[in-house]
Amino acid sequence: MNKRIYFLMIIAFVVGMVELIISGILDLLAKDLDVSLSQAGYLITIFALIFAFLSPVLLVLTANIERKRLMLICLWIFLFGNIITIFSPTYTFVFVGRIISATSGALLTILCLVMAPNMVEPQYRGRAIGVISMGVSGALVLGIPIGLVLGNSFGWRAPFVMIAVLTFFSIIGVYLWMSRIEPESQVPLHIQLASLKSRKVLFALLTTFLYMAGHTVLYAYFKPFLLETMGLDGTWISIIYFIFGISAVSGGGIGGALADLFGSKKTIVISLLLFTGLFLIIPHTTAFIPLFIVASIVWGILSWGVSPAMQSYLIESSPKTASIQQSLNNSALHLGIATGSFVGGLVIEHASINENTYAGSILIFLSVLTIIVSFRARQTVVPDTEMEG
Repeated sequence: MNKRIYFLMIIAFVVGMVELIISGILDLLAKDLDVSLSQAGYLITIFALIFAFLSPVLLVLTANIERKRLMLICLWIFLFGNIITIFSPTYTFVFVGRIISATSGALLTILCLVMAPNMVEPQYRGRAIGVISMGVSGALVLGIPIGLVLGNSFGWRAPFVMIAVLTFFSIIGVYLWMSRIEPESQVPLHIQLASLKSRKVLFALLTTFLYMAGHTVLYAYFKPFLLETMGLDGTWISIIYFIFGISAVSGGGIGGALADLFGSKKTIVISLLLFTGLFLIIPHTTAFIPLFIVASIVWGILSWGVSPAMQSYLIESSPKTASIQQSLNNSALHLGIATGSFVGGLVIEHASINENTYAGSILIFLSVLTIIVSFRARQTVVPDTEMEG
């Protein structure tokens, strides 16, 4: 397989880290900029919202631009956004930097997913997409512990310095190693959104949104939760984050294997029910670190183990719009991250961080109900003429 695919994976990893990396340094950033913990959490919310809504829109708007040139433009803008964040004197400047980084990052991630299949032989296209997806998921779960270690050692701006340096090297790499890739025709937005007319698809996407929101209600504020409920020091917090990250990355493979073995529907329902119960149990494990670590491992596996089964189910539900469903599912996932971080901030403001697990369990349980509605909905057949239109 073309080795440049792995270079695109690195770019996807660098861009993906920026979304949740703030979670591990929320307390440091809030203290330095003199804002509340929930306000700091909204920096995750705005980033994920932009990712959710602008990815498909920007891909359509830039459909006629040659891909290497577009990627270089986006990387320079992404670098600029991170530089603003590094030198921000106030919360407002950080907020602006996040908007710039998210806008360019949203398009960069989709570009990596679109470019990868065009750089390999047809028989390797699925594997190429899988490699890029591994970079994205790896960034979302490993970005936080990396940011945590750097933030605790050198201050909250240090992780963004690292990202800026990696982005600059990515620019050099794209300029030297990537060849020109002419754009392909994109599916119009109105056709992408038309697939939402299917209740089966709509409620499946709503399921992704709800379980990811429930997960993020706690995960976006995981470090403050560990500090308040367990009083752990920086070393233990880093260890738990890395254990969680490795479990989450493994969860993708485990979830895919279970979906193949037991079927996507059964895997989704059982995983979400276990997820709901786990969030109710987590507060009762904080008194005993080994038990909490076990709970964190199971949580990590479940958090990303549902995704492969959901993707398989969406393909089964609407085979003719499979690629569109993957794009919309990605948007639903990021919208869930945005909503979860916002809801988690509200819970902290009006109750306490100890209640975040219960709020998360409610959202995840609602996802069980929506997937059952999706299962029972009638399959919608998309006419060939509509897809060609």
